[in-house]
Amino acid sequence: MARNKHPEQTVQLILDTASRLFFQKGYDRTTLQDIIDATKLSKGAIYHHFSSKEAILITVVDRMGEFNSAVLAEIRDKKGLTGAEKLRQVFRTSVELSFQGGIIHMMPYLIDNPQFLTLQVKSIFEEAVPHYILPIVQQGIDDGSIQAEHPEALSEVLLILADLWLHPVLRRSSPEQVRDRCAFFNRFTRQYGFELLEPDLIDTIASFCQP
Repeated sequence: MARNKHPEQTVQLILDTASRLFFQKGYDRTTLQDIIDATKLSKGAIYHHFSSKEAILITVVDRMGEFNSAVLAEIRDKKGLTGAEKLRQVFRTSVELSFQGGIIHMMPYLIDNPQFLTLQVKSIFEEAVPHYILPIVQQGIDDGSIQAEHPEALSEVLLILADLWLHPVLRRSSPEQVRDRCAFFNRFTRQYGFELLEPDLIDTIASFCQP
C-alpha cells in the first residue's frame, strides 16, 4: 500500500493490527517490527503516521474510548429508565466493553505508562463525569431514584472507585479481595438509594484477577 495514496486506510490498518497484537502478546512483547511485518508496510509508512509504538498505543486507547463514549451516550439518552437504572446499565456496559474488548489484557502493560494513567484520570474528570455520569446522577436525583445532595462529588467518587480502586488488574488482588471491595462499593452506594454491582457482574470482575 502506498504511504500517501490512502492515508486513512493506512492508519486504520496500523491501528487494527496493533490492537490485535497488543491484545494477543501484550504491549511490551509487541515490537514495532511485529507491526511492520503484520501490516506489510514499510518502516517509513509507519513513522509517517506515528512517531513511536507508544503513540500507536495511545491512539488505540483513544479510539476505544471514543467507541465507549458513543455507547455510554446512548444509555444516557435512553427513555423510560430512571437515573439509577441508567447508572447501573452504564457500569455493566463499561465492564463488559472493557473485558470483552480486550483492554483488560493490555492493562498490565498500560499501568506502567505514566502517560496512560494521567490520561485515565484526566478522562474521568473532564469527559466521563461531566458528559455521562453527572447528567445521569442528576436525573436520578430529580426522579427520586438517587438521594444525594452533591451530585458532582458523588459522580467523581463513583468513577474513581470503579476505574481505579475496584479494577482487578491495576493492583494484584485475589478474587476474594475483589469481591470484598465490590460488596463495600455496594454498601457505599446503598446510602444513596441504589446498588450498581449485581452478583454476575461481580463474578466477571473477580474472574480477571491476576494470578
